[in-house]
Amino acid sequence: MQGNKNIRTIGNYLHVDIALLKACKKNKRSAQEKLYEACFQFLMPVCMRYHRNEEDARAIYNVAYMKILKNLGKIDLEETPFAAWAKRIMTNTLIDEYRKNKKYKEKISKRDDDRELEYHSRGVRNDAESNMGEKDIMKLLDQLKPATKRVFMLYVIEGYNHREIGEIMDMSEGTSKWHLSTARKELRSLIEEQQKTNLQNIAI
Repeated sequence: MQGNKNIRTIGNYLHVDIALLKACKKNKRSAQEKLYEACFQFLMPVCMRYHRNEEDARAIYNVAYMKILKNLGKIDLEETPFAAWAKRIMTNTLIDEYRKNKKYKEKISKRDDDRELEYHSRGVRNDAESNMGEKDIMKLLDQLKPATKRVFMLYVIEGYNHREIGEIMDMSEGTSKWHLSTARKELRSLIEEQQKTNLQNIAI
């Protein structure tokens, strides 16, 4: 990708020249292949946050990329930041997949109403995820229940608010807050256990 003048990366940000995007809109195969490779490097890490299996992550990336190509003609290439727009499509594709896959659905206990859930979510700080690297957090998140992990991902990493998460996952805002609170509490516990293990290893 370094040899492609139409594509540049600045840190984690992807910049694609409008000329290449216009060529993709005209269904020029070479341009679409270049964009595929660029988006793959930019968006595959997002897929891998939700799929530990690389084959599944690649499959959902391919679905999202086809949506990107299909919808290029619907946006103003001069005004719309391509990287942010493409990432939103990737995230929405992952959300759609989650909704369709019933085995990831988690039943929520009926005994907790929204007021109780709101109470349990208060006063929870962000220390657990801020004190470790992203890769470490992702490994720990795999130990959480699927719905709890999903809410944490959407809120902390993707930037959705609880109202939006509630609409995405067919739950109340209070339930979303409960999952976030639970995720952070469980992460704190897992981090403490990991730190104790590290200290024991050092002592040995």
